[in-house]
This record gives sequence, structure tokens and C-alpha cells, in this order.
Amino acid sequence: MNKNNILLLLMVGFVVVIGGAYALYNNLTSMAPGENMIVTQEAAEPAGINEENTEQRIDATLPEVTETTEEAKVEDEEAYSSKAPDFTVIDDEGNEIRLSDFIGKPVIVNFWASWCGPCKSEMADFDAAYAAYGEEIQFMMVNMTDGYRETQEIAQAYVDEQGYAFPVYFDTTSEAAIAYSVISIPATYLIDAEGNSVANARGALDAATLQTGIDMILPENDTVDAAYK
Repeated sequence: MNKNNILLLLMVGFVVVIGGAYALYNNLTSMAPGENMIVTQEAAEPAGINEENTEQRIDATLPEVTETTEEAKVEDEEAYSSKAPDFTVIDDEGNEIRLSDFIGKPVIVNFWASWCGPCKSEMADFDAAYAAYGEEIQFMMVNMTDGYRETQEIAQAYVDEQGYAFPVYFDTTSEAAIAYSVISIPATYLIDAEGNSVANARGALDAATLQTGIDMILPENDTVDAAYK
């Protein structure tokens, strides 16, 4: 093989490598935090690609939590049954509370922080939903309490200042965030009374979208005419 042919092969190889790197970069950036929707899946299907959701996210690591800004959109109402990962957080008195303590009652888990603008934008709707459904649904407003950017004192002061009545729990060890691979907030998880994950959403929810999520986990005969609807 002469030098010209070798040089040509090297140039072709270089172009292929550059093209592959460019495609990989685009694919990775498309999976970055910032996409938000309520996502549901059928029990027989693994998490990933289906007809309604054509993108697949794989969260292999937990980078620093960032905030998302777009309102969530509902994909469908086909729920899947998968046991929700258990976790332990603490309440405002320092008592350990486990998600599994609430088996027998639907649960809404919302991850938030007081520095997160989109989190704060949805909290009035969550508080109104708690006022309407607090007897039928367990609300777990899980604060991302890292001890630096967010402390228990800062978070509690914000909740008290706003006059919110929903129960707040503090994830001081990041156990809950790790269990649910939370890499952006706000993030909301809907769990039925049997402890099965039904749906999840990344990003701020408005009242109508939150109501859609509530309807997924609440028995039809328990639905009430919420004041915030």
C-alpha cells in the first residue's frame, strides 16, 4: 500500500471518529436535565422507549441538582406497576419517616428546595391539593437538605413564611434523592395505595397537571371537587 492510500485511509478514519463524537455529544445533551413530563408505563414494559415516549433517559450518576423551568406535560394515563423504592427522611421534629409507613394510602412525593424558583411556583397548588385531598392522599414534600445550600432551618422558615400546611420532610442524607435518581428539581412521583410507582414528572406542575396525577392514584369514588381546580 503506497503512502497516498495510507494517507487517504487515515483521513477517512479521522472523519469517522469526528462524526461519531459529534453524534454522541448531541445524544448526551438531549438527555440532560431540563425535560419534564408526567411519564407512565405499562407493567410489562421496562422503563424506556414506547410509542408515546420516544426518548430514553439513563441516569448513571447524580450530578449537582439543578432546577427545571418548563411546565410538565401529560403523556398518557397507562400506569405501570412497579414497587416504589423505599427511603427514610426526617420530619420537623427529627423523627425518621419511611415511605413504606404509608402503605395502604396513595402517596405523592415531591422533591424541592427553597432556592428553586420552579419548585416555589408549584407549591401553592400542592398546598391547595393537600387541603382538598389530605385525608385520602399522603403528601411527602421532600426537601433536598444538603446542609449547605439548603438547611432544615432555611427550608422550614420558607414554608412557615408562606403559611403552607402540607407536611415537609428533610432528606438530610440524600437517601431519597439517590433512591429516585433525582438530578433535577422539582420532581414529583405518584405512588398508589399498594406502594406501586404509577407516574413521575420532572419540572413544575400547574394545578391541572397535578390534578391529572392525582386522578391516576386516587380511587374514582374518592375524587373530590378540589377548590383549586
